[in-house]
Amino acid sequence: MSTATPSGAHGPAGHRVDPRSFRSFAEFYPFYLAEHSNRTCRRLHFLGSTLALVCLAMLLATGRPYWFLLGLVAGYGFAWIGHFGFEKNKPASFKRPLYSFMGDWVMYKDIWTGKIPF
Repeated sequence: MSTATPSGAHGPAGHRVDPRSFRSFAEFYPFYLAEHSNRTCRRLHFLGSTLALVCLAMLLATGRPYWFLLGLVAGYGFAWIGHFGFEKNKPASFKRPLYSFMGDWVMYKDIWTGKIPF
């Protein structure tokens, strides 16, 4: 069972929750959102994800593999700038890479649909 609070980032007595403690993505996503409470961080994630999609389209259109590399740099680069520069935390992708990758795209959709403020 997870020790995450509704805000997700801290458990009992303010201790940090280890992202590896979540047993499902549904448990992890509130934690993920709490780790992206800074609006600038979310905007940088959104920009990086958008650029990664553009790079994916260019990869498919041209077949040139460097677009894949540029997509990774854009997606992760902007996200890490958001975390280290604005959110002041470490990206959960260091401990939960798959759930974090999934969280990026669910948050991206949630921003597009207005569920999360941009």
